Amino acid sequence: MINRYNLDNEFANECAYSEVVEAGDFVFVTFCVGNVGQSIEAQVNGALDNLENRLNLVKLSLNAVVKVDVMMRDPWNIPIMEQVFKQRFKGGYPARKTISTEFAHNGGVNGLQVQIDAIAYKGLVNKDET
Repeated sequence: MINRYNLDNEFANECAYSEVVEAGDFVFVTFCVGNVGQSIEAQVNGALDNLENRLNLVKLSLNAVVKVDVMMRDPWNIPIMEQVFKQRFKGGYPARKTISTEFAHNGGVNGLQVQIDAIAYKGLVNKDET
């Protein structure tokens, strides 16, 4: 069974994608951003907050995330992103790919710096990670 979800936001009817797709035991989450225009640390935290909110639609948390693709405007900010990941994932790190990209987003160079896509698993989660 495949279920598709979008958060109730102003762009939901304008976009040709689903923010969350639940397919069997896997959940695919896309376009997670937050705190646009703020520091890199704040934007990574905001993107992870956005990811958590989307995972909550299917009753999951960051503990269920097995893979992330992190798009960053400036790859020199990867060490900052890694520090935030260490705080937020607490050792239960997902597999990760980090990609440098330009974003077509309001705010230009000073706007969006980080976007995260993720895959989560709905199967058993290690009790130590809950």
